[in-house]
Amino acid sequence: MGSSVITTAAIAFFFCFLINIANFHVCFCNGISSSSNNNHNITCFENEREALLKFKQDLKANFTGHNLNRLSSWDIGEDCCQWAGVVCDNFTGHVREIRLQSPSYREYSAQTDAGYESYLRYKLRGKVNPSLLDLKHLQYLDLSNNDFEGTHIPSFLGSMTTLRYLNLSRTGFFGTIPPQLGNVTAMRYLDLGYNGGLLGGNLQWLSGLVSLQHLDMSFVNVSKASDCLQVMRNLPSLVELHLSGWELEYVVSPSTNKINFTSLDILDVSYAYLGSCIPGWIFSLNHLVSLDMSSCFFNCPFPSGIENMAALRALDLSWNAFNSTIPNGLYSLSHLESLNLGLSIWQGVISSAIGNLTSLVSLDLSNNQLQGSIPASLGKLCMLKTIDLSYNNFYGEVADVFKGFSRCKSHSLETFITRWNNLIGHLPYELGQLKSLAYFDLRRNSFSGPIPESIGRLSSLKMLYLSDNKFKGTLPESLGQLGKLEVLHIYDNSLKGVVSDAHFANLTRLRRLNAGGNNLTLKASENWVPPFQVEDLYLDSWQLGPQFPLWLPSQRKLTSLSIANTNISDSIPTLFWPVFSKLQYANLSRNQIHGEVPSLPSNSWVDLSSNCFNGSLPLISSNLSWLDLSNNSFSGSIYHVLCGKGEEPLLFLNLGNNLLSGKIPDCCQHWQELYVVRLENNNLVGSIPNSIGQLLNLQPLHLRRNHLSWELPPALQSCSSLFIMDLGENKFTGSIPPWMGSALLGLMVLNLHSNNFSDHLPHELCRLSALQILDVARNNLSGHVPRCFANFSAMAKINDSRQVISFPFPNEDGVFPDNTFVVTK
Repeated sequence: MGSSVITTAAIAFFFCFLINIANFHVCFCNGISSSSNNNHNITCFENEREALLKFKQDLKANFTGHNLNRLSSWDIGEDCCQWAGVVCDNFTGHVREIRLQSPSYREYSAQTDAGYESYLRYKLRGKVNPSLLDLKHLQYLDLSNNDFEGTHIPSFLGSMTTLRYLNLSRTGFFGTIPPQLGNVTAMRYLDLGYNGGLLGGNLQWLSGLVSLQHLDMSFVNVSKASDCLQVMRNLPSLVELHLSGWELEYVVSPSTNKINFTSLDILDVSYAYLGSCIPGWIFSLNHLVSLDMSSCFFNCPFPSGIENMAALRALDLSWNAFNSTIPNGLYSLSHLESLNLGLSIWQGVISSAIGNLTSLVSLDLSNNQLQGSIPASLGKLCMLKTIDLSYNNFYGEVADVFKGFSRCKSHSLETFITRWNNLIGHLPYELGQLKSLAYFDLRRNSFSGPIPESIGRLSSLKMLYLSDNKFKGTLPESLGQLGKLEVLHIYDNSLKGVVSDAHFANLTRLRRLNAGGNNLTLKASENWVPPFQVEDLYLDSWQLGPQFPLWLPSQRKLTSLSIANTNISDSIPTLFWPVFSKLQYANLSRNQIHGEVPSLPSNSWVDLSSNCFNGSLPLISSNLSWLDLSNNSFSGSIYHVLCGKGEEPLLFLNLGNNLLSGKIPDCCQHWQELYVVRLENNNLVGSIPNSIGQLLNLQPLHLRRNHLSWELPPALQSCSSLFIMDLGENKFTGSIPPWMGSALLGLMVLNLHSNNFSDHLPHELCRLSALQILDVARNNLSGHVPRCFANFSAMAKINDSRQVISFPFPNEDGVFPDNTFVVTK
């Protein structure tokens, strides 16, 4: 019996040992299961711990900042099997894996609020110490997304023959790849991609990696490796190959129509240059499962041959210029799960044969020139999770597509995007059956009719964009049941009626609400506290008044607020000022809000125009970039507005139509990025300050109807970007400066009406070829009108009188409309 027990134990020991050698991640011994994570019962070997400490020491020497916290667990007094990024073998205790990759910036910023500099500090730096050679059992080494600052890949890695996984991507290595890597014959995964300074050299060393399954050499310079593809195709185990950024046109003969990669399933040649057209050898890889040819600079019609690649499950042809219709052969790829044809200038219509792609999970046809109706057969693709048809010229209805999806046994659709098309019709009631739909975007179409009540049944919905359409009727109360909704955009429709507490009942996750441009009336209960904490809130043109909404102070996370034209005729309550002071965007214009505005502490965009505010101008934030306080009753000096130096560039300043007085202070040098200055219809006196010449980006300058005097300063000629200069109805004297005709060549409007200018009209004004309006009436001018005034061709054009003058401006729409006052007979 005793010998039997010993034999059983020996068998268990041997079985566990075999599993470990085979690199399985779970080991079963005597009924105990342990994963590949560090085992607290295992202690690492002393020499391996010392090797790791030497490795850390060379990294530590080049740290900038305080990111040593990443390796704070690497201490002499601790078991190295418990150190962060170190994985030991559960059975032998030897160090088997080093995982010290840094996250990408997107991953990093998603986890923390730190900025880009903090992300850079998080990266490991320094050099790779040869002490790693003492880790005789190391199989896995990942140092990706760190920064080794232009050093060479150490050649000693070629002596670490136990390595099966090596990832040095995005690590800042430079120089020629050491050919010694070819000695690591057990290597299965090698990633050297996205190191812009790496040189491929002679890639014959790759032929030694007979076990290699995954190879990524994206953006490695292989200009001197003409035989690289021939070497790679002879790797017997190669399954996945990434060659992004290569110039494959020069390593493959143009006459080559076939390249035999015997085991290859995945090929990524994105951002590679294969010539102006897809080469024929691509279509010879008919056993490929995944092919990525995005951003390959193709600019010819799509060739035949895609139908031969019947095994494809993923195909990415985005960011090219095919200028052709979608090939019929593509519709025969019945195994396709992912198809991306975005941004490739496809034309024509989508064939109803798209219904043959029954395995499709993701479809992207966005940003093309496709037209016609969206075929109803699309609704037969019951496996689809994501559809993006945005930025095309589709027209017609899509109700049948939604009805088709509703008939699927399992409703898997999660994302449906058709923004910026010409689609029409009503949304069907069956829409509410798509229970998995999370992102629904129909912006900028011509959908009409009511928003169906069934939309409240979309229990997975997180983002709903229905803005810029023709929806009418009331807002369905069922929206309030969308407990996962985070974004609701319904602005610029024709919705009307009453919105109550019930419309927001369960919207506890709502972060962004943009519902402006509708005729809706909010009638919430007197003590209503919204269940949400929104960051962006736009309710322009709603009926919110006459009282200021008392629920607004509860929105402590607000960064953007627009309640323009909402019939508020109240003062701003004290409770709201703490919220208002934190806003980055604030638009309360076109109401009858009254009272004083003490300060604007941290806002970057403020529009309080067309209200009844009075008192002195508020103290402004140093972060301000847009300020519009026009059409109010502010009084007093503008000194503290212009003479307070800002941290952010002020781009837009409109203080027109107030009761402001005093001089324009000579402080314009503090706001040299100003595009717009409007000070018209005030009581300003004195001269135009010389510092205005430092506003090199200034495009409209409105000073009309003040009491300004003296001659125009020569510094104005430095404002060479001026489109509009309206100085009418002041007391300017002297002659009209001839330099206007040479320095301000972009002028479209020059209004000097009702001043005290004297002398003659300078003929230099004839150079203003863009001039549409010239008003010099009611001055003390003498002499003849220059004959060349007959050459003002821009004045002779027939223009729509309703059209406003606009010019490029760094705002959301890319243009800024302007106007001026013209006296006509």
